[in-house]
Amino acid sequence: MALTRRTLQGGFLVLTLVGVYVVRGNAERWCPFGGVEALYTYVTEGSLTCSLAVSNFYILGGVILMTLLLRRAFCGYMCPIGAISDWLHGLGLRFGIGPVTVPRRLDRSLSMLKYPLLVVILYFTWTTAELVLRSFDPCYALISRHGEDITFWAYVVSGAILFGSLAVIMPFCRWLCPLAAILNPLSRMGVARIKRDDDNCVGCGDCSSACPMAIPVAEVTQVTAARCLSCLRCVDACPTADAGAIVWGPPDRLGRRWAPGVLVALLLLCTTTAVAASYLFPAASFVKTRGDQVETTTTVEMRVTGLTCRGSATLLMYFLERDDLYELPGYIKLEAWPESGAAKARVTFDGSAASEAGVMQAITEPYFDSVTEVWRFSPFAIEGYDPLDLGEEDAPVEP
Repeated sequence: MALTRRTLQGGFLVLTLVGVYVVRGNAERWCPFGGVEALYTYVTEGSLTCSLAVSNFYILGGVILMTLLLRRAFCGYMCPIGAISDWLHGLGLRFGIGPVTVPRRLDRSLSMLKYPLLVVILYFTWTTAELVLRSFDPCYALISRHGEDITFWAYVVSGAILFGSLAVIMPFCRWLCPLAAILNPLSRMGVARIKRDDDNCVGCGDCSSACPMAIPVAEVTQVTAARCLSCLRCVDACPTADAGAIVWGPPDRLGRRWAPGVLVALLLLCTTTAVAASYLFPAASFVKTRGDQVETTTTVEMRVTGLTCRGSATLLMYFLERDDLYELPGYIKLEAWPESGAAKARVTFDGSAASEAGVMQAITEPYFDSVTEVWRFSPFAIEGYDPLDLGEEDAPVEP
């Protein structure tokens, strides 16, 4: 199973690096923890923090399903930080570094740090609508392309994790990962588990020594610990595993086991289902409305340049709510999918009081703010729309 695990870890890491540095995509939109960070503002305001998308919710759902089936297998097979930390520990062993054994009581105390850390991160993220974890996030240091928004502290934290991993196996995953704090309660209910048969066990303790999360496998009949990664190292290490001393499978006491291929298949199924769902059901990441719903609504979809994030989507709604010559009376609903380049936007409005051309004019024409007495020029352009090419019927009428 070790080769299979290394192959999956390497495959997902390569996929991430290619997506970031070759395709130059936004990997943050596929981070499951991003779904946690974005949840509050999306529920309360109908919008997402910049750089995140509804795909974060889909991938979070896939990881949650994965955890309910396989415990924290995401951390052991898919997470790039977990993979790099795991590999570095193996490298450290080759060069005679460590391993450092952390006393069980201290290990338990350190493992509690992730929970107050999660509370602090979510409090500041939800109150400021900014991704505060970015400043210290080792994963963001990997996927940021090292632009202006990467901070010195992200490199410091990443370096500490890398050097610490040489001596202590997966320290970040065990003690500090905020996503692990979310997954642990679900992992405890996980269907698949390690089961040990005392009748066939020789009492060597190799299973406990092999566990990267310091779970005392040799002391229990079934591993229900929340931080189990389903890595199956304990099974690989057991000298009598073939005789049924230790197996991985459903929660029964009959020795029934699952083949490692079941784990791989479920990992890939949960992941591909989440990705496919994000494309099949592309919900808007920004939704704002003004006024009450009316019966005679009209909807227009367009591709808008300059619509790159939550802030620019808010500005787009600002232009739709203008109160000058290009004012749109009545009901307005904006649904947007911000991204670089031309982004999709859908505007629903009172068809009896406004027109499609009026919507496009409201978005693109300069706006004189009577409160501040300042002209605000639109940063937006609409694909296929020329503001100078208007027929008489589309021209605004002086009130």
